Amino acid sequence: MIALLIRDLRLALRAGGGFGLSLAFFLIVVVLVPFGVGPEMALLSKIAPGILWVGALLACLLSLDRIFALDFEDGSLDLLATAPLPLEGVVMIKAVAHWITTGLPLVIAAPFLGVLLGLPTQGYVWIVVSLALGTPALSVIGTFGGALTVGIKRGGLLLSLLVLPLYVPTLIFGAELARRGVLGMDTTTPILMLGGITCAVGALLPFASAAVLKINLR
Repeated sequence: MIALLIRDLRLALRAGGGFGLSLAFFLIVVVLVPFGVGPEMALLSKIAPGILWVGALLACLLSLDRIFALDFEDGSLDLLATAPLPLEGVVMIKAVAHWITTGLPLVIAAPFLGVLLGLPTQGYVWIVVSLALGTPALSVIGTFGGALTVGIKRGGLLLSLLVLPLYVPTLIFGAELARRGVLGMDTTTPILMLGGITCAVGALLPFASAAVLKINLR
């Protein structure tokens, strides 16, 4: 399993779907927002948690189509499907590799980009906490979407259309957790909901993704 994880990390970096692309897109979103809504720091500070979450969500979409595509093209996916390691385990490792190369850099960069939006000081910790809890769910859900569209040429747009509605609950509770943290409000409900979503998709979707892959590989 560790060998497969290391292999996927190397493939993600070599294929151009690593942290650099996601961080660049994240930065572009954050820089463009003040041009669209105006330079008023009071307004930017108020919407900063939501903007950071939307930027992170969109950045995660960039590399979803490559989760299984490279293995499908070179035949490695067929070998993985017949390997002693259960296909559900393969799917989970793919999700972990995607989070390490995409989600984790976004979590680390979010406080620094929050400075550009005037994010209050007390919000730095909460934006990190919310993204750290929520981005693993984005990777697992994205892996499910990648399994649905594997083998489809130019399936990136279809993948985005399939995955975005599933991202909405994570976005809602993630942004709400960061917003409540900034305002000093009680964060118990959003943090439990966000953690519950991540645990639920982590427990259920690998099995659904494995079932879809078996159907697509027949």
